[in-house]
Amino acid sequence: MSEDFSGGKRGPVLKPDPAKKRITIRLDGDIIEHFKQQVLKAGGGNYQTLINDALRKHIEYPARPLEETLRLVIREELGNTRYLKEKE
Repeated sequence: MSEDFSGGKRGPVLKPDPAKKRITIRLDGDIIEHFKQQVLKAGGGNYQTLINDALRKHIEYPARPLEETLRLVIREELGNTRYLKEKE
């Protein structure tokens, strides 16, 4: 039995979000692969959305000064060390 698609329309099933712009961009292969792997680990999704989210976070939360970042990392590591000692 064959399907009749004579009344079908070409194009996407869902209309694209008008707030989004279609562009062509060249990214390094390892960057694309990183985001595709994140989608696989999550069990699905869209790597382009992850890239968009990463860019948005970078814009909204500018990098901290190095000293502040180091202090944060040291506090986290000291906290992990205390936690591990308490478990022993």
